[in-house]
Amino acid sequence: MTPTDIKTTALITGASAGLGAEFARQLASQGHNLVLVARDRSRLESAAADLEQRYGIRAEVLPADLTDDDGVGAVVVRLSDAERPVGILVNNAGTGLLHNFEENDISEEKRHLKLHDQTALELTHAALQGMLERGSGRIINVASVAAFLPRGTYSAAKAWLLSFSRWANLAYGARGVKVTALCPGFTHTEFHDRMGMDKSVAPSWTWLKPERVVREGLADNLRGKAVSIPSKRYKLLAVAARVLPGRLVTGPARRAK
Repeated sequence: MTPTDIKTTALITGASAGLGAEFARQLASQGHNLVLVARDRSRLESAAADLEQRYGIRAEVLPADLTDDDGVGAVVVRLSDAERPVGILVNNAGTGLLHNFEENDISEEKRHLKLHDQTALELTHAALQGMLERGSGRIINVASVAAFLPRGTYSAAKAWLLSFSRWANLAYGARGVKVTALCPGFTHTEFHDRMGMDKSVAPSWTWLKPERVVREGLADNLRGKAVSIPSKRYKLLAVAARVLPGRLVTGPARRAK
């Protein structure tokens, strides 16, 4: 076992719901202590208390808006605390935009880009300092299978995260830090509900359960894989996207509820 397999603290962004909450549950069940990051303090405190009771681990809460420089700075400070090292970082916080690029206010697009890319960049940089010094660490950047597809600025942002993770795994894997881009397809979480999307636009067979997405992502990261694509159906889609015309793999159009 490596030093990050047991008794490690994992910091998870977007930890109050969806994939973030599932990462917290699965990592807690493996014995890891947690730092839970999201905007809603009450949801974080409730989740922390439940996880501590169920799994006997310690769970800190760190309320922060990761589209805000001060919020990002607070998490950077926590990641940089050598007295309380973080051995696993899960950059999971994300959001979606329902409308087309030209219909969105540019301020929305800038927050969207910052959250998915700049924030992940800053938190990864902060976490790497201690991980490289210790010679061990794990980073999971939650991207999307959309990174392989032409689906607006969400795809573009996730494509950057995918490329960044591939490079980082090559650059730091030999120094003990495993970096993985987790690229799920449609997953049953609050994500699409929060953006107001009608989920019926995607057939039922395309939807994954968060338990599977997180389980496969954690396993692939532990193996040192740079890219994790849960399920054979989405692995095939990623391969097809490399060779088929964009209009054939762009996926269903977004539609409001």
